[in-house]
Amino acid sequence: MSVSQALDALGSADRAAVEWLLESDEPALRHLTLTEVLGLPARTTDVVEARAGIFEGPIVRRLLDGQQADGGFGVGAYSKWSGAHWRLLALVELGVPPDERLHAAFEHELAWIRNPNRLRRPGPVDGRYRRCGSQEGAALAVGVHLGLAADDRLAAIARDLVEWQWPDGGWNCDIKPNASHSSFHESIKPLWALDTFAQVTGDGSAEKAADRAAEFFLSHHLFRSERTGEPIPKMLHAHFPTYWHYDFLDGLFVLSRADRIGDPRTTDALDELEAQRLPDGRWAAGGTWSRPPGSRGSNVEIVDWGRAGPNRFVTLRALRVLRAAGRVVLDGADMLVASSP
Repeated sequence: MSVSQALDALGSADRAAVEWLLESDEPALRHLTLTEVLGLPARTTDVVEARAGIFEGPIVRRLLDGQQADGGFGVGAYSKWSGAHWRLLALVELGVPPDERLHAAFEHELAWIRNPNRLRRPGPVDGRYRRCGSQEGAALAVGVHLGLAADDRLAAIARDLVEWQWPDGGWNCDIKPNASHSSFHESIKPLWALDTFAQVTGDGSAEKAADRAAEFFLSHHLFRSERTGEPIPKMLHAHFPTYWHYDFLDGLFVLSRADRIGDPRTTDALDELEAQRLPDGRWAAGGTWSRPPGSRGSNVEIVDWGRAGPNRFVTLRALRVLRAAGRVVLDGADMLVASSP
């Protein structure tokens, strides 16, 4: 099945959006579009060519630029947003295959995340560990992507996350004793990580913890207040990257990876995603958590992910979610058809 044949099966809005994605100069983005949106097999010529060029893409090159002998990038692993922790997250989200540079960066990150001084922590407060699960969650997910699920250090991270999980299924680092509700922000990365870890290793404790975490998000319909049932407005703005933050598209994407997108409680969020589609079939980013490259101060990007107008990364993620949810229809040749709004 060729790209042109797949494109011919698309409705006009879908075709315009996919063609726009395929015009990107980032091979990693084209590779994900070809395989996860159009469903083309790995042996297809265009897929092979896109995969072969992934490390030459301008964003991937920028994310790996300046790597030091210790695997880091001249700053602390968690330095926002230029440390190894964040660069690795972006590389994994782009589907960059493991190589020695990613492994070296991960060793740098593990030296931070498994540092005994960092792991020294007080016991539970009012029965709940106050830990930032997003940190361990992101590291565990990256490690699994790199093929290190059998590493004892990853197993230790998974055990910590299971131990720190709150009664409602999530995680929170709020130290106030009266804090009793998990944080959306701190819980989405552990869900992704524990589910992925369980899929690869068969770890039953991780699987049960991932199921409980998925239930936490589903019980809120991904963006609704537990107290009022009303939408939480700030969660309805899609971002890429999300870093340690949460939004409804990230929730949908992680649930799709965990094979929970078919739960009827995702319906509200899927409807909202379709409602946010632009007339030309694309999606815009709903904001950013950072300052643009070259800015002064903290939280400065090293990559320009797009700050206004239609956004390729958000559009790609939205199409992947809708396909997983069955809201884009695939014919017998596994091509995308008829998902126009």
